[in-house]
Amino acid sequence: MEVPGSSKKMIATQTELVENKVPLAYRDQCAHLLIPLNKCRQSEFYLPWKCEDERHVYEKCAYELVMERMLQMKQIRENEARSKQKNPAQAQQGIPLIPKTANA
Repeated sequence: MEVPGSSKKMIATQTELVENKVPLAYRDQCAHLLIPLNKCRQSEFYLPWKCEDERHVYEKCAYELVMERMLQMKQIRENEARSKQKNPAQAQQGIPLIPKTANA
């Protein structure tokens, strides 16, 4: 399954995510790493010094996703700034502060 705008593929399927009870907020391209991490955490009674390797791999994946989204947002902002410089009249258009009445 391909996620638009991302360099990482979605490896875990929806059925795997449902079976392993992965919350909706964590069903991203790193979910396949979260499944073994959660299993390790449950088997080790959530001891913080256990499952370090799985946690670091998952956190690195999540960090890379966030950085990728930040770079995409930076490119979008740069493109918008360029378009505003090319068309300054269009840049001024937006939501008026004082709305026009129906009879005006």
